[in-house]
Amino acid sequence: MAAPIPLRPDYDGPSLRSLARHSRNADQTRRLLALASIYDGGSRRSAATLGGVGLQIVRDWVLRFNAQGPDGLIDRKAPGNAPKLNAAQRRALAEKVEQGPIAAVDGVVRWRLKDLVHWIFEEFGISLDETTVGRELKAMGFRKLSARPRHYAQNGEAIEDFKKASPPNWRRSGPPYRREPT
Repeated sequence: MAAPIPLRPDYDGPSLRSLARHSRNADQTRRLLALASIYDGGSRRSAATLGGVGLQIVRDWVLRFNAQGPDGLIDRKAPGNAPKLNAAQRRALAEKVEQGPIAAVDGVVRWRLKDLVHWIFEEFGISLDETTVGRELKAMGFRKLSARPRHYAQNGEAIEDFKKASPPNWRRSGPPYRREPT
């Protein structure tokens, strides 16, 4: 088995306990207390038991602590995958969407996500999913707009007749019903 990685010499057990006492992050507190036990001469296995983790995790904590100090023991959001489109490609996509399609050249009268996916592949050689392109467009401030559907045989005059107001209920009804006294 390899020798354990030594902890940085500028801290000790009592100073880590003091930091743990003032920390508002529960995970950081647990990690600081586990490393404090190592500073006090405890084994890595006992630190792992104290922290409720395995030896490999304690080793990772030691590496993070040595590199960044106590702040290295706070969990951060994972960086995620690198974006597939760079800034210049995003600008080109935004310009393409703002210009709109040319029916004779692009073969469509409005942009669909699948058309933009195809254009990105032809232009940049990058294969993206429709969902990814939609997410990129939303991040750039674009929204899906579509016209209200209209039936091909719709009659405009019939619509106007339908819109005419009908008389209020009190005018349509007959004389009020009156009860005869008994």
